[in-house]
Amino acid sequence: PLLEKSALNQECASRGNSLRRVKNGSKWKVKEISLDGGNKENDGGGNKSNRNSANLSGTEISPALMAQANWTFVEKLLKDCKSKTKRMLLEKMGTEAIELGLSGEASVTGVEENTMIASLCDLLEKVWSHGLVNKQGKSALWTHLTAYLEIKDCQNPSKQIDTNYLTPDLSSLAIEPEIPPSPTRGRSKSRDRKSLGPEQLRPLPESLEFDIRNILSMTDIKTHIGYARAWVRLALEKKLLSRHLRSLLSDTALLRQLYKRSAFVRCDDEVEQFLYHLLTLNAVDYFCYTNTYPTAKLPYRVVIFPSKKGSAATTSANVWIAISGTLGETQLINVPRHSLEFVFHHKTLGILTSLRIGHDDTGMSSKWLVEHVVVRNEVSGHTYKFPCGRWLGRGIDDGSIERLLIGQLVPRTVDSEELVEACRTPPRTRSPSIQRPEVRPSDIQHMLGDSVNAIVKWHYRPSRERDASSLTNLLCGENGLVKCLEQAFLCGFRSQRMFGRNLYLWDYFVRVKEQFETSLVEESVELVRGGGSVCNSPPTSGSSPESPPQGSTTVLPPVARQELSAVWRCYCHLMDEINNVKQTLGKDGRFQLFICLSLREHLLHRMLVPMAYTRVTTEMYEQQSFMRKKGLLTFLRQIMEPLDEFHIVLENSITQGIGSHC
Repeated sequence: PLLEKSALNQECASRGNSLRRVKNGSKWKVKEISLDGGNKENDGGGNKSNRNSANLSGTEISPALMAQANWTFVEKLLKDCKSKTKRMLLEKMGTEAIELGLSGEASVTGVEENTMIASLCDLLEKVWSHGLVNKQGKSALWTHLTAYLEIKDCQNPSKQIDTNYLTPDLSSLAIEPEIPPSPTRGRSKSRDRKSLGPEQLRPLPESLEFDIRNILSMTDIKTHIGYARAWVRLALEKKLLSRHLRSLLSDTALLRQLYKRSAFVRCDDEVEQFLYHLLTLNAVDYFCYTNTYPTAKLPYRVVIFPSKKGSAATTSANVWIAISGTLGETQLINVPRHSLEFVFHHKTLGILTSLRIGHDDTGMSSKWLVEHVVVRNEVSGHTYKFPCGRWLGRGIDDGSIERLLIGQLVPRTVDSEELVEACRTPPRTRSPSIQRPEVRPSDIQHMLGDSVNAIVKWHYRPSRERDASSLTNLLCGENGLVKCLEQAFLCGFRSQRMFGRNLYLWDYFVRVKEQFETSLVEESVELVRGGGSVCNSPPTSGSSPESPPQGSTTVLPPVARQELSAVWRCYCHLMDEINNVKQTLGKDGRFQLFICLSLREHLLHRMLVPMAYTRVTTEMYEQQSFMRKKGLLTFLRQIMEPLDEFHIVLENSITQGIGSHC
């Protein structure tokens, strides 16, 4: 438009320095303008703001200009959403994104996940603050969510009555409603819910109202912005952010009430693209809610799946569990008698890593065969499966009345019915007393190499990516280092006996301890007499026998004698601590504890050769075993050596309270 010089030359003494304020105000008003021709504004500026805006000519705030500015802002919001979601994906995918050629223009080096999620929360606040009719509260997103919840509560006439307001008689009758049987999967009447096991693990609701109520129940959040950020983190962790926002925006009547026609949330095409960009975040796993609120008290549901065999399905003993996670651990939790499913409340445990289950071995039928234990976070929906497949009881299996189980996070693609069916199936038999298929030494070597490499790579990760959950799984999981070493020690192990029960690996370790103690006594006697130390020892580097010479005597130099004696003493001390700390562990549990502690104390690779040169090894192992064949023994010692340079930190659930002496 052409400017009038006469109008520009006019001066107004009363304007003073208000031009800048008016222009700044007009910037804000451009974002708030309505496309239906109305120029009403509710910015709280009062009459003074109206007078200032009246001083501007109509050409400066023309509807076309305001519409263009509004459209530019909408496009910028959409572009920011695309950029932020892409950066978040690249940050989570890491090296995988580079291999797929997705690194491109965005670089996320040094940017933490928490910073990106906070930036996403700010973006959502900008989107929901755009085009508001009346601003109510500090968070436009939370205002919209609570308004949606109020409408849904009013529309739901069958809202459950709070039992706290009922009389005692009525409260005792307020039981959970029965879930109708699935029409797609028929079951016989014999499969109805009984005391022997739960029929199904009821799926959690995935509605928007359910998650809003869970956020409202958090007592440590005080502001609307805090509630909104907690809700975004929860929805992102549950992979429901895009779906929840679509449900929120589907209420068009509420949208018209809260937002102008020019608002971003009322632009259908842009909203569709916006939700699509958020949907891409479902490709990666987030624990941003679990890890951000460590003091929040959450409900956890525990379901125990015992064996279906008659005598093994129930126990007369008092059962307890203890759960450990990345953010904490519980005390012993007593399982209600005659109940296999219960809920307990505890501060956020983080990502669950391990579970200990045991009983007090009381009653006439205390022996109990447990197949699986399932634990579910009732807010985030994360479900963990803890395979067991072992007995709890004295005089059966390895005599353990306590088991350490390692958790496996169940993918969200597995529904509750599939999980229950899988848990009803016994896991692979784990008891060494039962004959297993023989594993070739070459396969064991490959397994050991993979497990050690995984632990080494874990220690070279950035500190923010090293969590105790993954290390616990690498050590004690299904294909962890303990299981691989168990296979190595079982290779060529003479466990079968003509009379009596079969031998366990722990029996071998106990006999080695006895021989080490005898050698220490003999060494003390020799030192008192003033002679050299004569003991069973490894051959010199010049000799290369096919297998270690058992019973050979070699006079060691003083330094080597001291090192060997130190290994004997550390071995015996560690065995004594394990035997004294707890009587509830069985032989397999003690073997696992010994391997983990010897790894932490940097004893594991040092004790292999002294163990191999004992008479016990000759008696209890075949010639073609890792403990008697020199090539296999050398491999076993050398593959363990790289772990000596790392400081291994173990969870309390693994160490049983035994402190480190390193």
